[in-house]
Amino acid sequence: MTPGDAMDPPPTHTAALLTEGSLLRALHRLATPMLVGAVLSNLHSVINLFWVGRLGPNAVAAVAVGGAIMMLLFPALMGLSTGTVALVARAIGAGRRDEAAAAAGQSLTLALVLGLLSGLLGWHYSDACFRLLGAAPELLADGEAYLRVNLLGSFTLFLLIIASAALQGAGDTRTPMWVGLIANGLNIVLDPLLIYGLGPVPALGVRGAALASVIAQALAAVLAVGVLFDGRATLHISWPQCRPRLALAWRILRIGIPGSGQMLSRSLMGAVLMRIVAGCGTAAVAAYGTGLRFHMLILMPAFALGGAAATLVGQNLGAGKPGRARQAAWLATALDVVIMLAVSGLLAAFAPALIRAFNRDPDVVRIGASYLRIVSPFYVFAAFGVIIGRALNGAGDSLAPMIITILSLWGLQVPLALWLVRWWQPATTGVWWAIGLASAVNGLLMTLWFETGRWQRRQV
Repeated sequence: MTPGDAMDPPPTHTAALLTEGSLLRALHRLATPMLVGAVLSNLHSVINLFWVGRLGPNAVAAVAVGGAIMMLLFPALMGLSTGTVALVARAIGAGRRDEAAAAAGQSLTLALVLGLLSGLLGWHYSDACFRLLGAAPELLADGEAYLRVNLLGSFTLFLLIIASAALQGAGDTRTPMWVGLIANGLNIVLDPLLIYGLGPVPALGVRGAALASVIAQALAAVLAVGVLFDGRATLHISWPQCRPRLALAWRILRIGIPGSGQMLSRSLMGAVLMRIVAGCGTAAVAAYGTGLRFHMLILMPAFALGGAAATLVGQNLGAGKPGRARQAAWLATALDVVIMLAVSGLLAAFAPALIRAFNRDPDVVRIGASYLRIVSPFYVFAAFGVIIGRALNGAGDSLAPMIITILSLWGLQVPLALWLVRWWQPATTGVWWAIGLASAVNGLLMTLWFETGRWQRRQV
């Protein structure tokens, strides 16, 4: 204990709730707002697509390519978020709120620096990014405009995500949810206004869609950061705590860098897998893309429960309760296993009808139904991979999940897909089995590492 620890006020009810009492109630309190937040994030994408779609196919394609480039920011965001949750949760659980606030302050400073750097690169290299991806010439004008505005305003996204991560580590997931609701409401209003214009407001087209997103993000960031500074939340940051402190910044990055590596490996693998599927024809690509929509929807509860597990594990380790931390991770996993079993059964039973709702082409329906029926049963293993992986991250043990992810994806899934696509008929079936088997191996390896208990002794 440091001299300053004795000066810390006692933990608030929010923090105490997570280190004692009902774990089921704590999981519900944390995971439900995060699930709503995930739905809101997807709703934002749908809103943009709806309004941009009226501008024509070139506009939609430009936004799609621009969005794919923006996704390259998320490994850095994921890593910084992982480090923030781990340090803040551990300090809150130990009752060291000044230490938690200092970690959050450093994370916000890092987020601002990374966001401004992204904006600087975006201003100079937006057009180069589109050309590098081989975008058609007719997409360049709209695409560059959309990407440049988004990257210039990316510091607002960085601040929003990291402020939300700090609040999550402190046990507050409701504030980010309400902030997301307000931001989405503003985006709904701004999208048609800035894209098509009204009265004195000029029609900005695709640039207007990007500007609407950035303005909504900026408002959300101001609200989330404001909560951290106003003194009424569990976590209270002061401006001096945002001054650069290299030792503390490195503690955050030491946990975060493997998290970034884990997400980057998944992103690159997704691109490689899409390339493998593309070799099976256009219908296969359409079927795989439709299947991925269901994949992301099904994983939403896992991500929410995984985020809740990360906070509970971090806080309970900080409070000196490793047994309770372990129970929290397993309870979250068990809940998601039940969800996955129910959803997998429904997907397998109604696979053709579900694919047909998005695409009526007979080949797409056949291949897409095969994807759902083969991959869906393996979603049970995804519950272990996602939630146990997030629990390990919450303990500050982010290196092991990164290594396991790289081994299961690049050591198994990609080579197996490349081999099976040549020898299995139809070829896509081999790819689907590679996806499912890699998911199973990932979940099993995460569980085996978790059961060693080494994460309980992890120092952050």
